[in-house]
Amino acid sequence: MILHRVILLLIACVLVDPRYFDETALASELRATSYSLSEILVLALKHSPVMTGMASALEENQGRQIAAGAYPNPTVIGAAGRGSIRDPRTGVSIVERTVTVEQPLEWPGKRAARQRAADAGFSGALAGIEEAKVSVTAEAKAAFFQLLFAQQDEQLANENLRTVEDFVTLIRARVETKESPKFELIKATVELQKADKDLARAENALVVSRANLNKVAGKALGDQFAIQGEFEAVKSGLDLHVLMDHAMARHPALRRQDKAVDQAQFSLEHERAARIPNVSVIGQYHREAGDESVIAGISLQLPVWYQRQGEISAARGTHHRLMAERTRLQHELEQAVTQYFQEVQTAQRQIQVFERGLLYQAKEALDIAQFSFQNGVASLLEVIDAQRVYRQTLLEFAQSKAAYSLALARLEQAVGGLP
Repeated sequence: MILHRVILLLIACVLVDPRYFDETALASELRATSYSLSEILVLALKHSPVMTGMASALEENQGRQIAAGAYPNPTVIGAAGRGSIRDPRTGVSIVERTVTVEQPLEWPGKRAARQRAADAGFSGALAGIEEAKVSVTAEAKAAFFQLLFAQQDEQLANENLRTVEDFVTLIRARVETKESPKFELIKATVELQKADKDLARAENALVVSRANLNKVAGKALGDQFAIQGEFEAVKSGLDLHVLMDHAMARHPALRRQDKAVDQAQFSLEHERAARIPNVSVIGQYHREAGDESVIAGISLQLPVWYQRQGEISAARGTHHRLMAERTRLQHELEQAVTQYFQEVQTAQRQIQVFERGLLYQAKEALDIAQFSFQNGVASLLEVIDAQRVYRQTLLEFAQSKAAYSLALARLEQAVGGLP
């Protein structure tokens, strides 16, 4: 009976609430910089290469706007040389010179189409930055919640291993005193190997999750960091039709693609307007021995053999392709909103199953096994099995909360921000 009480005391020491944190791991984390979810999001938006790339794209389109609004530069040609009249009676000898100024004049329709195309490209780059913010935010949240779950998984696996190790020690003592058959020690040893394998898996997943979060944050977290926070609370009132309408009306990816379609349309208009050639106004001053003249004229390239059919066809094809991509993107967003909404609903129902009785039932089964063992009705292996089921239930509960948080982050990305 004393041995039974010792065993139950050990079980009580290691069977803890799922919010329990391993003291050694906690002490290690306290020595590292700890980040909340909001701090992770700030760092990700600041240091992510995705955001840097989109800022560069915005700068690129700003340059195209400036170039589209520029006027053609004039061309100045000058020539000079010694010249004289070959009549010995005159003896005239001067520096002959010619100055030519040529100014291209662009057709207004061509210039306006080019400027509108550049403006659409700039607006698309702005929408692209908003899209990148939505994407980086979702990726950072997903990586944060994955690491949060990996930490809980590793803690539960570590606790389970310590519990099984204690059980193996006690069973070995009982076998040596002939109180238990040897096969109980064999079964307990198998459980120990399983627990050790689960811990190795959990530790590997933890390392991978930490590296992934650091990558999403642009390597701004360093090698030693900790996170603090909870999984997302269950949100009520989410409506699929409202979310779908919001995504179709305001998602930055659709707005970016709309601007790309507009840019292609204006580029097509520019190519059509370019069939009318530019006119260059020419002014020339000429001075030579015995003659001085001021000449004005125009230069015009006649589109006799080629009227930019190739450029127009290419621009038309680009416009049609971008419209098709816009339709494809809309369909993908509709599918993503529906998928992640259903995943949110499914995970929410799973959480409710755990909270409404499954956790309590698993704990009650463990309590009954402990009580039965204390009264000599159940074996120690039955207590181990009940403890393993309870730990697995805690792990699946954490998985459900992590799945809900991940699905909610993906839904927010698909909608472009929850209303």
